[in-house]
Amino acid sequence: MSNLSSVIKSIQDIMRQDAGINGDAQRIEQMVWLLFLKVFDALEEELELTRDSYISPVPERLRWRNWAANPEGITGDTLLNFVNNDLFTTLKNLGGDAQRNPRGHVVRSVFEDANNFMKSGHLLRQVINKLGSIDFNRKAQRHQFNDLYEKILRDLQSAGNAGEFYTPRAVTQFMVDMVNPRLGEKVLDPATGTGGFLVCAIEHLRRQVQNTEQEATLQNCITGVEKKQLPHMLCVTNLMLHGIEVPSLITHGNTLARPLREVTQADRVDVVLTNPPFGGVEEPGIEQGFPSDVRTKETADLFLVLIKHILKAHGRAALVLPDGTLFGEGVKTRIKEQLLNECNLHTIVRLPNGVFAPYTGIKTNLLFFTKGTPTQEVWYYEHPYPPGVKNYNKTKPIRIEEFDAEKAWWGSEADGFASRQESERAWRVNLDQIKAAGYNLDQKNPHAEDAVSHNPEQLLADYARLQGEAQALRDELRDILAKSLAICQNNQVG
Repeated sequence: MSNLSSVIKSIQDIMRQDAGINGDAQRIEQMVWLLFLKVFDALEEELELTRDSYISPVPERLRWRNWAANPEGITGDTLLNFVNNDLFTTLKNLGGDAQRNPRGHVVRSVFEDANNFMKSGHLLRQVINKLGSIDFNRKAQRHQFNDLYEKILRDLQSAGNAGEFYTPRAVTQFMVDMVNPRLGEKVLDPATGTGGFLVCAIEHLRRQVQNTEQEATLQNCITGVEKKQLPHMLCVTNLMLHGIEVPSLITHGNTLARPLREVTQADRVDVVLTNPPFGGVEEPGIEQGFPSDVRTKETADLFLVLIKHILKAHGRAALVLPDGTLFGEGVKTRIKEQLLNECNLHTIVRLPNGVFAPYTGIKTNLLFFTKGTPTQEVWYYEHPYPPGVKNYNKTKPIRIEEFDAEKAWWGSEADGFASRQESERAWRVNLDQIKAAGYNLDQKNPHAEDAVSHNPEQLLADYARLQGEAQALRDELRDILAKSLAICQNNQVG
């Protein structure tokens, strides 16, 4: 691992010398399209050994082995001209689709919005030669690189807005464990980011694989959609590193752009695992594809409507949502009412501050629901900080071991979670209480003395009280200043 880490660090150091690259996000994007081509070529070498009739979708001159693998190969302006005017131009326009040419489709989707930022062909050759020292055909080294790739993804947290693409591994792992995807079920992340949920799902499902037929089933049950180019590229490369030969079911596009009325039975899925973007607003017109009573431009709300709609009967979902969705009113109220009527929202895990730091300090929740049975009661579990920890940060993130208490408490949906017990961390709220609260799902922990309420009426009352107290202090200060001024004036007169 230390050797691989030093290779990646030296690549980043070389890129810092190039005038065309500005900031961490561009460095990562530059490195990842190169990594993608090298990983793709390494996987093709394996396929050529196992399949006599294998034909690459990439023209011979553009395959990594034929232009990049030779350390003494083209460099300088010749290399730049080749990359910009041949490699990128050709790969962006590869023919075929996901059915007829799935591998070509994957390559084109990765490169359609990609960029070569480097302006020095000599520095680009140095980067390529450094990458050449990584052997993706050696399983041990590939396994090490999976861990290193996780580090690259975490580095995105400090790369401006790119931080939104990373969900802590412990959170994705817990959600996958609790939803428990089974081999043969279709798994979807409609906002894949860099593929963290899908990678966890692949690892979970692969433990169920015992033969080549089951492996083929696994290869075809992982699906996702990602709107932005950089995380899509990262996701596809990530999935290839985790054994998905042709990630052609990972689409580059906006899930929300497709009108709900166009979703067919064939599009429905068994499992949804996702962390939809929150705080975002969709471009005008996207909401027109949704029923009129739940139209909104807020991204997280539209994803909740979509997920509820795209699940099969008895399908299961786990998603991350901010506090604002839980206590929000208006359209949010109608969305939550429909969710509770159509699905069993059986569990909300309330996460503490800092889980998604430094990208956001907003408090978040993990919602778990099953489609087809109305909600009777919602169980809440308040996830505590571990002993001695006051907040999470980049160097001390949330760990999977912290969820052991939730896992031990969880029980089975088949028996209505009969084994669950209330405690200082766990409580339940029946549907009547939630209805009476205007479908406010931000139900405070009755066992916590210092629980913070986000009830809108209470918040407004608190705001009015604080405004009144502030005005009283201003009035008092004004009186004090007036008296002081009067005294000064009297002294001057005297």
